[in-house]
Amino acid sequence: MNEFLSFGVDINLWLQKFSPTLDLPFKAITFCGEELFFLIFLPLIYWSISRSAGARLLILFLFSAWINSFAKVIAGDKRPYQYDSRVRAIQQAGGGGFPSGHTQGSVVVWGYFATAMKKKWLWIFAVIMMILVPLSRLYLGVHDLPDLIGGYITGFVLLVLYVWLEPIAERWLYGKSLAFLLATAIIIPVVMIAVSPGLDQDCITAASTLMGMSVGFVLERKFVGFSSDGTVPMRVLRYILGIAVIIGLWIGLKMAFKGLEPALAFRFARYLLIGLWGSFAAPWVFVKLKLADAEPGGI
Repeated sequence: MNEFLSFGVDINLWLQKFSPTLDLPFKAITFCGEELFFLIFLPLIYWSISRSAGARLLILFLFSAWINSFAKVIAGDKRPYQYDSRVRAIQQAGGGGFPSGHTQGSVVVWGYFATAMKKKWLWIFAVIMMILVPLSRLYLGVHDLPDLIGGYITGFVLLVLYVWLEPIAERWLYGKSLAFLLATAIIIPVVMIAVSPGLDQDCITAASTLMGMSVGFVLERKFVGFSSDGTVPMRVLRYILGIAVIIGLWIGLKMAFKGLEPALAFRFARYLLIGLWGSFAAPWVFVKLKLADAEPGGI
């Protein structure tokens, strides 16, 4: 095992020979695995490309994020620059190292998006992202090879299970009452929060966003029936409007809740509201402003 870890660090050290020349490109690539990137990118799919694929992908991504945060706390793994002084932290990162969240997120997001859209070029792009984003983490010194392997395995397992089980779950939920669907959308995230080790804030973030999104998806199908189709100007305008509010909530609520206790309760409220806006309130506004058509139907 020590030889394996040493080999992993050797890769970090070899890649960092190209620093600072490649610092900026790799920081740009690693951004594609950050919270802010997904906050900007995933709503684009739901609002302006494919509502059904976007809704499913958001659920998968948030559950994957919770799994990753849970695993990091349990593993308690150090990052390479924390146990080997030869490795430089070109970019800082919080929390544990194993498994790599950027690697896991790249696998589930790009893998599912390519699977759902069934485009050959998108699969090629997905594979490129699954390689480059994890590679950037090695270069920046925030992950070693075992971290990446853990992220790849966890991501692929979740992706395969989700693609297999999601249609089964959808058929089971079809025709259920509004009360049952809302209860399911609330209870599952509550359980996720309850079992989160030490009430980890990243676990709370993922679970609370999932609750907001899931409740919103149920309400949207019942009362809005939003369609992601439409002209290019319609798609662009609703994305600009929707993402402006999301960024406003993300930044504004962070500032408004700063220093307030209990901090986790306010974090829960912040991400719950972001989830509700993205999945329900934004589509409702789009339809009211004639930026989207209403076509009732199941997720």
